[in-house]
Amino acid sequence: MKVATVLLGLIALGGFWHAPQKSSAPERPNILLFLADDWSYPHAGAYGDPVVQTPNFDRLAAGGMLFTNAYCASPSCSPSRASILTGRYPHQNGAMGNLWSEFSAEAVVYPRQLEEAGYLVGHDQKGWGPGDFRSTGWPHNPAGRAYEDITQLLDERQEGQPFCYWFGSQDPHRNYLTNLGAWSGMEADSVDVPPFFPDVPCVRNDLLDYYAEVERFDRHLGEVVDLLESRGELDNTLIIVTSDNGMPFPRAKANLYDAGTRMPFVAHWPDRIPAGTVRHSYVNLASLAATFLAAAGVEVPAAMTLPSILPELSDATAPGADHVFLERERHAQVRADSGSYAVRGIRNDSFLYLRNFFPERWPAGDPEAVRSVGAYGDVDNSITKMLILASDRSAPREGTPDYYGLAFGKRPATELYDLRVDPHQIHNVAEAPAYAGIRETLDKKLSDWMRETGDPRHAEPRTPRWDTVRFTPSYGKNTYDRDEYIGGYRYARSRNHTQFDLLPCTE
Repeated sequence: MKVATVLLGLIALGGFWHAPQKSSAPERPNILLFLADDWSYPHAGAYGDPVVQTPNFDRLAAGGMLFTNAYCASPSCSPSRASILTGRYPHQNGAMGNLWSEFSAEAVVYPRQLEEAGYLVGHDQKGWGPGDFRSTGWPHNPAGRAYEDITQLLDERQEGQPFCYWFGSQDPHRNYLTNLGAWSGMEADSVDVPPFFPDVPCVRNDLLDYYAEVERFDRHLGEVVDLLESRGELDNTLIIVTSDNGMPFPRAKANLYDAGTRMPFVAHWPDRIPAGTVRHSYVNLASLAATFLAAAGVEVPAAMTLPSILPELSDATAPGADHVFLERERHAQVRADSGSYAVRGIRNDSFLYLRNFFPERWPAGDPEAVRSVGAYGDVDNSITKMLILASDRSAPREGTPDYYGLAFGKRPATELYDLRVDPHQIHNVAEAPAYAGIRETLDKKLSDWMRETGDPRHAEPRTPRWDTVRFTPSYGKNTYDRDEYIGGYRYARSRNHTQFDLLPCTE
């Protein structure tokens, strides 16, 4: 397997990892979460990506545990981050299940629990958000008090005091500096273009710019890990590196397909986690709250409904989950009725099954600008988006997917994808007679989970609950000119690695 082969090579290279040294009375661990902003699996060297270079993520994987089936609770910043903090599914978090929401004053969050247990707690850059936590009474971001960087926190703590830190990068969130990837030496010809994007130079260039920001995140990761190692803190620090949701491209972020929900994930804790292990069982990132508390020896509150994965981290032979449940509510305010595009899903090794509660609504937002980023506003503006919008649907090339339909078209009430033959989830087989039994089985599992976890959509599938939640930003209507965007874009094509030609997308 490619992942295992890559990891064996990384272990052979050595680096800072070493075998755990057990102590008779281990101290409470430091807890460090590195959270990228819009980073999808498998875009890291440890997963075998042919372009993006992530040496620090890879070294942590070589010295810890690499997960291949980690999923965000919701493919949207605010609800995903809320679930990480509360240890609850988004539908259990009320208004916090939406983007740009309010953070409840009654929410129980792991940073506060650890602070009450004696930890020094803080965050930098992007904590929970975007949204409003102050109007509900929070004195600071629910992720912890804000610091300039982790050095400031380390200098402040008392001797022997463990810390909990949330490193909330804003990479690789858009907007991108066009051609950053090409100018940094990345080769567009080596990019593995997902089959739901048109394989053209400007799309490849867009992906390179995304990769460049992934690499910047990885450099920041390395700086902090090196700091901890230099201070003798690394062995007793539980480090998790992952992302809040998938990459900011069509059919990725804000969607329940793998590009939107499947996350890079590595866990590193030399005192407890066996080095060089790869885990294929499933984990929802909302399990991190209970995991952090369990690692610290703090009782997990009953409000945190997802279980700790500490047993799986500590024992490579522990079985783990064989499936994961997924969901989304309102992302941006991009429909004239302020409606949510509600979806629930279940994913295992063989199938992805989705239930769309409002198939009459546009999944990416209305075709006319409402607010936020313009038409189809649940998809961040990019050259990839504009080229798909401009594609000629009347004369598609034989064998070419309907890129526009996949990204922006309305979807049926149910979707089913056979991952054994369709890993990128292109061909919906929900209505195929051969899959009727599978669909029925997965639909029952999904309904049972919704009932058992108190999902309001189980009893009232089309409840307007999330449609009426306050959308907190104050900015006004925004839009774009598609043709002007495409006409002004220039991608860099290398002539000799240091000189570039700037070419239009029509070339």
